[in-house]
Amino acid sequence: MRTLDSLPDLRGQRVLVRSDLNVPLDGERITDDGRVRASVPTIERLLGAGARVVVCAHLGRPQGAPDARYSLRPVAHRLGELLERPVGFCPETVGPQAAQAVDALGDGEVLVLENLRFNAGETAKDEQQRADFAQHLASLADAFVSDGFGVVHRKQASVYDVAALLPHAAGGLVAAEVAVMRQLTEDPARPYAVVLGGAKVSDKLGVIDNLIALADRLLIGGGMVFTFLKAQGYEVGRSLLEQDQVETVRGYLEKAQRSGVEIILPTDIVAATRFAADADHDVVSAQDIPSDRIGVDIGPESSHAFAASLGDAQTVFWNGPMGAFEMAPFAHGTDVIARVLRERTAEGALTVVGGGDSAAAVRQLGYADTDFAHISTGGGASLEFLEGKTLPGLDVLED
Repeated sequence: MRTLDSLPDLRGQRVLVRSDLNVPLDGERITDDGRVRASVPTIERLLGAGARVVVCAHLGRPQGAPDARYSLRPVAHRLGELLERPVGFCPETVGPQAAQAVDALGDGEVLVLENLRFNAGETAKDEQQRADFAQHLASLADAFVSDGFGVVHRKQASVYDVAALLPHAAGGLVAAEVAVMRQLTEDPARPYAVVLGGAKVSDKLGVIDNLIALADRLLIGGGMVFTFLKAQGYEVGRSLLEQDQVETVRGYLEKAQRSGVEIILPTDIVAATRFAADADHDVVSAQDIPSDRIGVDIGPESSHAFAASLGDAQTVFWNGPMGAFEMAPFAHGTDVIARVLRERTAEGALTVVGGGDSAAAVRQLGYADTDFAHISTGGGASLEFLEGKTLPGLDVLED
């Protein structure tokens, strides 16, 4: 994979950087700037080389048309604060205004273009429509740097097509993410534990199937655990359940047993009368959740068992919270996993938080990024890499 070192002298060159700035917003307030902070080192390196940096990114799902709710303007402002220098903002992505703004850049200056997804060509399934938009983007630059790991599993204009039109390289963030993912898949230090949570087991089927052959232990929590419990014949009350995946999960349990991989499921569950922070709730047996209750977290006994099973792990990959961490009464299980991973990190283990809700959870719970060996910026991309899939945005960087 081409890296920044493969690009020629960048002084005075217009470099289009595809960053991942898809941050959560409350109005115009960024509630988690982790992805913006992660984009800074590559941009700083390019600016230090005298490049004229043009940043492009998406935010939300604006359906191919301008939508003020998803403007990158507040993100550009935050990027300027982090870079400690002025950052220009152009209210269009391609067109005469964008071309003029790029032409006005001096060496070592940076500009953020408006949301890529305000243009239907960015995500178009039609290859010609996507290629046309990519041509407009490419006309703004002399070179392309792919630094948005969270989108490299998407065959989109700014991720895939532009790279085929310009001298290209992986930015430092993408290169670092790939290096970590390879550590998780090629020769991980053992014991190797994988912690999976989140809402749906269907989102994790591929990674479960692939990691059963690689990991030593799989710890299952979150909403997806109720499909596992159902597959064992237990009642799950009104908890989240994917009935159509019960047989598939049963097959995974059997495969793990044949392969000697330990699958660890909760023995107790925090069950609430409804999905709300102020709902009445109790700890119940995972084998007998009352019919009128919803599982919202793993129980204290399970939290202790999960912590114990991670105590000697030398490699840990974690994707998905253990419960409804957004509500304080149901964040305990997720907090326990984060605390143990922090301890394992301090003892030299490779601990990887797999982006998405997992990254949001540890930050909301007060943990620093440095408490873990790596926090991925790409939940979906991380999972697809671990599934063994070819990621278009990485594949194109090999050429």
